[in-house]
Amino acid sequence: MNVANHTMKQEERAGEIIARMDRLPVWAFEYIFIGIIGIGELFTFFDIFNINVSFVQTAVTLFHVSPAKAAPLLGPIVLGNLIGYVIGSLVLSPIADRIGRRDMLMITMLITGIGSAFNAVAFDYISFFIARFITGLGIGADLAIVNTYISEVSPKRYRARYVSLVFAFSTLGAFLGIWVGLLLTTPPAPFPLGLPFALGTTGIFATEGWRIMYAIGALLAFIGVAIRVRLPESPRWLISKGRIEDAENIVKNMEEKVAKKGVQLPPLPAIIPPIGKVESVPYSEIFKNGLYRKRLAYLLPMWFLAYTTVYSIASGLTSLLTAEGYGVSEAGMISALGVLGFVLVGPVAYLLGDNIERKYWLGIGALLTVIGGVLVGLTSNIVVDILASIVLFFGFNIWIPIAYTWTAESFPTRARTSGFALNDGLGHLGGGLGVVGITALAVSLSALELFGVIAAFLVIAAIIALTLGHETVDKRLDEISP
Repeated sequence: MNVANHTMKQEERAGEIIARMDRLPVWAFEYIFIGIIGIGELFTFFDIFNINVSFVQTAVTLFHVSPAKAAPLLGPIVLGNLIGYVIGSLVLSPIADRIGRRDMLMITMLITGIGSAFNAVAFDYISFFIARFITGLGIGADLAIVNTYISEVSPKRYRARYVSLVFAFSTLGAFLGIWVGLLLTTPPAPFPLGLPFALGTTGIFATEGWRIMYAIGALLAFIGVAIRVRLPESPRWLISKGRIEDAENIVKNMEEKVAKKGVQLPPLPAIIPPIGKVESVPYSEIFKNGLYRKRLAYLLPMWFLAYTTVYSIASGLTSLLTAEGYGVSEAGMISALGVLGFVLVGPVAYLLGDNIERKYWLGIGALLTVIGGVLVGLTSNIVVDILASIVLFFGFNIWIPIAYTWTAESFPTRARTSGFALNDGLGHLGGGLGVVGITALAVSLSALELFGVIAAFLVIAAIIALTLGHETVDKRLDEISP
């Protein structure tokens, strides 16, 4: 009886701690923690996007093919990276449900840095492929854990806002990845047909600019490992492991931070008793539960299809445009200026992401992607192509931070990272397989047909989300996913 009473009191205490977290109306850690996580995401997206422009030089100098032949070689490379992503997401991410979010965030960033460093010294197609695979291992796990962590420590009313704030660092990484590639790996050309001061034909940059890019990425990753040591652990995860005292100390500190900002804490919401310490494999918590199986049944195909659109453009736009007859500098400039649309995603999602239900953002993104893709396909006017590319980049990315939030909300604390990993990880198989198919088709389809096919995948994903998706805005995590 005494043991039962003690267990009941512990459960009540745990529920009260979570309720105290859920009533926090504003971000309750130091804002430097957003920056610490954001630096890691900056590198992650630097790595995803740096291949977009730089791969043409890689193909010419390392694989000895013409720029027009780069696109077919890119497909298997992207697929290898995304296979690594899937394995990292499915195998490494669930470890965060066992040993904690913070420790795994350091491990995943270290793996990513090692992969990028190997990329910088790749000596043939196979070694380049292996390096991209290793990098994918780290990135796949890292994105799952980051979005889980932010969703667990953010105010319930603003989960999408803070996921989007971290995502803003991602857009900066994408911007740098493309523009540094333009600077270091393309020949100079008069603006807007290229970058007048590009270094791609100068000295070491004429053949090794792409290597320097991956070295920069490795350096950013190792910096990310060093600064993530400062992150506190997620109180929700601590409670799921029975570490009530540790969780309470962190929540108490969060409440003190809010009080110092002059914000009055609202009344305590209803206590939702959390499920106690769980020792089972996190995936079993999803597959044994009808609610989570149902969510997996539509979130997974949504991600699978949408990522075909995302990676075809994010990793391949420059190569696709060269396959359609654009010059290397011209295609690189269209990508480099188009990424400005991606940079706009962070602020827009931060300000508006919590204002409407998550699933509607896929519809908005799909519509804008169709408009941008059609405009790129219809014209060869450089100014129109650049403007259309900006719309395209904004459209195929605006839904992503919102969907990250939605996916993390859709699974319970005891298996949240695993649930995110299943959807985001397996979803990347769609991106990898899709890019192989799209890049192979690029040499035989017209530009309009090509971008129509690319956009169609996101349109179908949006239809799935809009017709089947559940609602989560302004709801408590333990209410959405008990």
